[in-house]
Amino acid sequence: MIQISLLPPGAKADSLAYQLAYAAQAVAAVRAGHALPQALAQIFSRSDAPPPARGAIQDLSYRAMRSLGLSDSLLGLLANKPPQPEVLHGLLVTALALLVNEEDAGYDSFTVVDQAVEAAAISQEMSFAKGVVNAILRRFLRERATLMPQATKTPPGTWNYPTWWIDRLKGAYPEQWQAILHAGNQPPPLTLRVNRRRASVEQYLSTLQQAGIGARAVGPYAVRLDKPVPVHQIPGFAEGVVSVQDAAAQLAAPLLEVADGMRVLDACAAPGGKTGHLLELADIELQALDHDPRRLQRIAENLDRLQLKAQLITGDAREDGWWDGQGFDRILADVPCTASGIVRRHPDIRWLRRKTDTAQLATLSAQILDKLWQMLRPDGKLLLVTCSLWPQESEQQAIAFAQKNHAIRLPAPGQLLPTAGADADHDGLFYALFQKPGA
Repeated sequence: MIQISLLPPGAKADSLAYQLAYAAQAVAAVRAGHALPQALAQIFSRSDAPPPARGAIQDLSYRAMRSLGLSDSLLGLLANKPPQPEVLHGLLVTALALLVNEEDAGYDSFTVVDQAVEAAAISQEMSFAKGVVNAILRRFLRERATLMPQATKTPPGTWNYPTWWIDRLKGAYPEQWQAILHAGNQPPPLTLRVNRRRASVEQYLSTLQQAGIGARAVGPYAVRLDKPVPVHQIPGFAEGVVSVQDAAAQLAAPLLEVADGMRVLDACAAPGGKTGHLLELADIELQALDHDPRRLQRIAENLDRLQLKAQLITGDAREDGWWDGQGFDRILADVPCTASGIVRRHPDIRWLRRKTDTAQLATLSAQILDKLWQMLRPDGKLLLVTCSLWPQESEQQAIAFAQKNHAIRLPAPGQLLPTAGADADHDGLFYALFQKPGA
């Protein structure tokens, strides 16, 4: 259960203090083991924060996550003991994230300190610590020149990832690990998938140009906006002309080469981005499976917006109690993983994951793949997808699966490393495509 403390009715939602106070609670929730999106959803559902304040609270929270290693290192130098309660720690690291990146943050340092103190004042849990907040942040401003070199002596302080994560990347990618860490610390672009049933990429780029929104094509169906805009401001989004989907994730559906009349399973389907893409490519009989009925509701909402239909099934992909016994021509297996390849979109993941998660999730995914293989028709194709960078969940998984099931491995991209640049800007995903031998 995520604990959310509401601010007093008189608190001004357009103030940085208000936004810092709620962002501090979101950061504290992550420290308690909760995912950041869920923490923010709780705050927004319980508080009176209007849409502009919600956007600011979310931005502050994500900034804090991307700078948490450095901020914690700084706090270790600035405070005699770890700040308590956790929400106080959340406020300090969120404020430090703004101070460390002052030019990018858009606030001058004295405003940040003043509003952080005010955030403590209006928070019932932190009102006792106004002086502590003021002292720590002002000391940072005075001693920044000496504190920053000391704070960046440790790997987390330098890279803003746990040490074990950095060490694992060094082992897996000895030449690329620094570029991977750097890419994961960049805010992600807003990339759209154009619904081929409704428009071409060229037509949609023209629509964006008319709306004064800069963009460029980055794939057969992919358009990346020069600057992110709120979803409700994206032309054609509400009407299903486009969907938000990373460029690397848009490779999944075309790899399966679906054709009209095929029977297709999208296993572990939520939130439904790949489900929608499959249905945009051909008139298929598609079943979307997920173990959580609440997540299936998100798929339903996406498909309603796209004006497309699929059979939504609640079930465990490791079991076959939900299956009607009829084989599938194509199976998309976007299996559970550590999500280590999408940390720029979900920077909290690096702080929530443990070293042991990789082996546990790889075992779970192997069980799912073995069961799904039984449901595939002879000559059918199964696409293994993960958003992980760890070989145990990706290439090693693919090799073991092919050997165990005598699967024919077909050409596919393999491991895509995350990139953040003008020419290539996508998450880190893994693809392996298999064909079942004919009868």
